[in-house]
Amino acid sequence: MLKRTPEQRLLLDQLKQVAEGLAQTFAPFCEVVVHDLLDPEHAILAIHNNLSGREVGHPATELGLARILNPDFAQVVANYANQFSDGRQAKSTSIGIKDSEGRYIAALCMNVDMTLFQGIQSAMNQFVRVDSGTSVGESLDPAGSDAIRARIDEFAARLATTPRSLKAEDRRALLQELKTSGLLEIRRAMETVAAHLGVSRASVYSYAK
Repeated sequence: MLKRTPEQRLLLDQLKQVAEGLAQTFAPFCEVVVHDLLDPEHAILAIHNNLSGREVGHPATELGLARILNPDFAQVVANYANQFSDGRQAKSTSIGIKDSEGRYIAALCMNVDMTLFQGIQSAMNQFVRVDSGTSVGESLDPAGSDAIRARIDEFAARLATTPRSLKAEDRRALLQELKTSGLLEIRRAMETVAAHLGVSRASVYSYAK
C-alpha cells in the first residue's frame, strides 16, 4: 500500500462522510461503497446498506482496476446494469475521485437493488391493464380531453416539473400553446385544463387572456 499524502487522506475521510449520508438517505435499497484505489488488494474502505455481501478490506472491482491503470477513464459511470452474487439485478453508479495531480485515489459506488422496484412495476402494470376485448363502448370523459392532458404533461415535462407545480407565467405560456394548437376549442377544454392543473376555471380563463 502506498503512503498517502495529507490531501489524499483528507479526500478519503470526506468521501466516507459523503457515503454515510447517501446511505442513510437511500436505505435500505442502495448499497454505498467507498473504494480506496491506493490499496487495490484491500480497496473497500467502507460499505453501507450491505447488499452484496462484501466486507471492508475486500479487493477492488474491475472498474476500480481500470481507473488505476488509466487516469483518463471516465470519472462518472452512471446507471449501468449490474448483478449481485445471488443473481439479483442491480443498477450501479461509480464516481471516481482524483487528487490534485489527476490520479485516481478512490471511488464512490452506489448499487441499487432493483428487485423491489421491479415487483412494484409489475404490480402497477397489472393494475392499470384493461380488457381491450370487451364489446362495451363507454367513455367517462369528453372526447379530446386526453389530448389536452397529454399536451399539458408534455409541456410540464419540458420544464422538468409536474402540471400542478407550474408557475403562473408557465401556465400562461401553456394556455397560449393550447390555444394555438386548437385544443381549447374542444368541448369543456377549460374544465379539463383546470382539473389537470389543480386550479379554478376562473384562473384558467385569466391565464388564457
